[in-house]
Amino acid sequence: MRTIEYKKTFFKVADFVSWQKDKALILSPKFQRRSVWKPGTKSYLIDTIVRGLPIPIIFLRDLPIDLETLRPQREVVDGQQRLRTVLSFVAPQSLEDYNPQEDQFTVQKNHNKEIAGKTFQQLDDDIKRDILEYEFSVHIFSPRMDNREVIDIFRRMNSTSYPLNKQELRNAEYFGKFKTLAYELALECLCYWKSWEIFNDEEIARMDEVKLTSELIIMMIEGKLFDGSYLDSKIDKFYNDYNDELDGYDEIYNYFHKTMKVIDANFKNLLPSSKFSQSTKIYVLFSVIYDLMFGLDSISSKKYTKNKVTQIPSKVIENLRIAIDNLDSKKPEDIGIDQNKYKQSTFEYLIEYVKRTT
Repeated sequence: MRTIEYKKTFFKVADFVSWQKDKALILSPKFQRRSVWKPGTKSYLIDTIVRGLPIPIIFLRDLPIDLETLRPQREVVDGQQRLRTVLSFVAPQSLEDYNPQEDQFTVQKNHNKEIAGKTFQQLDDDIKRDILEYEFSVHIFSPRMDNREVIDIFRRMNSTSYPLNKQELRNAEYFGKFKTLAYELALECLCYWKSWEIFNDEEIARMDEVKLTSELIIMMIEGKLFDGSYLDSKIDKFYNDYNDELDGYDEIYNYFHKTMKVIDANFKNLLPSSKFSQSTKIYVLFSVIYDLMFGLDSISSKKYTKNKVTQIPSKVIENLRIAIDNLDSKKPEDIGIDQNKYKQSTFEYLIEYVKRTT
């Protein structure tokens, strides 16, 4: 069995631009499909580069030197869309098949406000330089590798990953307003998810906390809780419908953080030892606290309280803790919880208990 030869190195964006201009880069080999990224995906990649964050490895193959032109060439094995996106942004004139309808884009405001809507030529010189000097991690295969081996490697790279769950698929497909808000809030609340023991490391790696955050944002937008097996399609719809615009973005962001802070201040010691720390139940607790602070319809009806922080009386917090203990110690049917409508039924039980005992 022959050992595959390759070397690991780094190349700057400027290197790829130069190769493309000199026709020394084969960007679309026959074995790669010519897929087209959405503008949001492209915007996210440029923002990643501007911020100096890493992206996946680019795989190239050195080709034999053309004895007539004496020009070396390199073929892209994996990374076609990443490189085409960068070239379309930095040097669109270098692409012979450049199509403005498919290739033209700018960075979106929700990804980077500083450079949003600007072409490369309109950027400050320092940002241009940052982009051109950004280094890709690159693996280069030997020119002795034949096409069958390249195709085999390409297919292996695209088949050995574990299957993506629904949230990971959303992460790959959407880059708009709703996705940005959900991921920003989920990341900023990581300390809560960990300390409350809502999600373990594996669940966070699979983006379970982002899915829960998405569900909570939907609850805030629509002013009601959701149960049922159709939840994934509901989340998909919101990612799609609020891809370009999301009215109440800042209010959702502020209300979310204020609600999480109240939960942490009053329930953080209770949650790790409680059945209520399960993600479905924390969804209900968040909804209860949010309702007590702002009203469940505060976003859906545009009744924004802006910078006002609504305080929850200590007696209400105390009785809510008792109600949570009841959920832990009693069977759901004994306290009127409908398992078929668990979220809504539990929410109603907690709200009614607090009203009755306070």
